Amino acid sequence: MSQGPRSGLAAVSSALLAMSRHLEVRDVLKTIVASARELLDAQYAALGVPDDHGGFAQFVVDGVSDEQWKKIGPLPRQHGILAAMLQDAKPQRLADVRTDPRFEGWPSAHPDLADFLGLPIRDGDEVIGALFLANKLRSVEGHPPCPEPEGACGFTADDEELLSILAQHAAIALTNARLYERSRELTIAEERSRLAHELHDAVSQKLFSLRLTAQAATALIDRDPARAKGELQQVATLAAEAVDELRAAVVELRPAALDEDGLVATLRTQAQVLDRAHTARVTFAAHGVRALPAAQEEALLRVAQEALHNALRHSGADRVDVTLARHGSGAVLRVTDDGGGFDPRAIRRAGRHLGLVSMRDRAGGVGGTLTVESAPGKGTTIEMEVPGG
Repeated sequence: MSQGPRSGLAAVSSALLAMSRHLEVRDVLKTIVASARELLDAQYAALGVPDDHGGFAQFVVDGVSDEQWKKIGPLPRQHGILAAMLQDAKPQRLADVRTDPRFEGWPSAHPDLADFLGLPIRDGDEVIGALFLANKLRSVEGHPPCPEPEGACGFTADDEELLSILAQHAAIALTNARLYERSRELTIAEERSRLAHELHDAVSQKLFSLRLTAQAATALIDRDPARAKGELQQVATLAAEAVDELRAAVVELRPAALDEDGLVATLRTQAQVLDRAHTARVTFAAHGVRALPAAQEEALLRVAQEALHNALRHSGADRVDVTLARHGSGAVLRVTDDGGGFDPRAIRRAGRHLGLVSMRDRAGGVGGTLTVESAPGKGTTIEMEVPGG
């Protein structure tokens, strides 16, 4: 193979490592496309993942600005050269794609493509994507840059071989990312199932007793008001106990993902799930966080969950931002929302605490601190700091 500026072993290794670093499908697709374009010195690169309806479920490009991509319009269909790569599963190396009989044109805002190199991405016998490059920018080492304005040198057999290696590793990276996302979905489903069983065991007996007591109070209300009053007081007591049992069941369930993936990945996943489930925008960012003692990680997760619950259910926020940052050997968690806010002193006087007591207890239990900044109309920031190990 020719040893061009980006075709050396170090460049290939760098591209393959970059692809294996990501676990989200969209990130993997972007990395594959960017790596292919840089490695083979192409002006444009794209990768399409087909759907089952003659189009593309995902289509990622590199070398096209966001503004230009918007002007191009809807995702392409599986026709022309793209269809050939997906249906014939063979490489397509063309001196000028515009002169190929299968060429069917492109939207007016589409960049002008000339020389073309495309390969299918295969997982066994299944074609899971199509990767292509267009407009080679330079020739082999020792030759000058391609002439302008055409800027097309033509892709070589060596380029095809190099892209074939990249496509094989892209198939592995893409398959792994899909498996990861599927495992995350299964983990969430398993967690919901486990939570349902836990809630049933912890709360059902209390609710059954509450119903019987309420029925007894109803029967006594006319003929023995005093006894009915006592039964209603018992109803209130049982209801409070049921709430406590419910909270304990929810709070004490340690997610399997925390043990498997660590705090950062678990918080990121939960933020993504909540962002899809609520109208408010939920974001997560981590900055230089190191692994922490298990008790501190669990406490940080539980405080984040409680704060997110309050923000999404009670504050009316349009945006909730969660950040986890390294602080010395420990970490600082911040959950900030732009909601209605509240007066913490008034909340305490009214006997309501919005989970603040349990959050402070959790922080204190692992040697950390918790602060709350809020005011009516000013949003809320809950900050928890832990010392690390």
